[in-house]
Amino acid sequence: MATPLAGKLALVTGASRGIGAATAEALGKAGAHVILTARTAGGLEEVEERIHAAGGSATIAPVDLAENDSIARLAEAIAGRWNKLDILVLNAAMLGTLAPVASIDAKEFARLLTLNLMAQQQLIAAFDPLLRASPGASVLGVTSSVGRHPRPYWGAYGASKAALDNLLIAYGEEVANISNIKVAIVDPAATATKMRQKAFPGEDQTTLKQPSVVGDAILRLVTGGFDNGQRIRVEG
Repeated sequence: MATPLAGKLALVTGASRGIGAATAEALGKAGAHVILTARTAGGLEEVEERIHAAGGSATIAPVDLAENDSIARLAEAIAGRWNKLDILVLNAAMLGTLAPVASIDAKEFARLLTLNLMAQQQLIAAFDPLLRASPGASVLGVTSSVGRHPRPYWGAYGASKAALDNLLIAYGEEVANISNIKVAIVDPAATATKMRQKAFPGEDQTTLKQPSVVGDAILRLVTGGFDNGQRIRVEG
């Protein structure tokens, strides 16, 4: 089995299911040691088992990224064991309630922005030293088309993704000339995930591509290289 990522360390957030799990499995199969994070251990353990069964290696780190100091503790634990981070996949997010802008619940909106935006900035800040220590680090943020193309009732989620896109591109430009870090934004488009099912409950998910298609696309980016600041849309 080809292992182009042998010796590489990857961290994937939201890795217990869907696109995060599929990405973690693709990276693990390619030889990377994958650190899996999500709020609950059960799903992470299942993904870890599948990675091991495919000949890869992984470590689970159950953590609520929206919890105070959780990201700092995660970064401290990883830095205590490894001296670099080669791949950071920012996938964790929440959809929230689809509602008119005038009816957005303030408390839920705050939670959504905490996870979808502020936690992502904290992850970048916490792991920036380990990313800089890599001979060639990749930071990939999973976004949504509603971040660029506003849609009625999707204002809260779309706003969080628009802000995330801006944050990621800014970071990529900031480190372009002083490090070996490259940043890309991945728009998975319509994919059969639980989040998609929640947003479109009447949709036949058998007509959609599987998360593994997105995971394989992210693997191709990491192994084949990409332009700093590139935005990739994964079609079916």
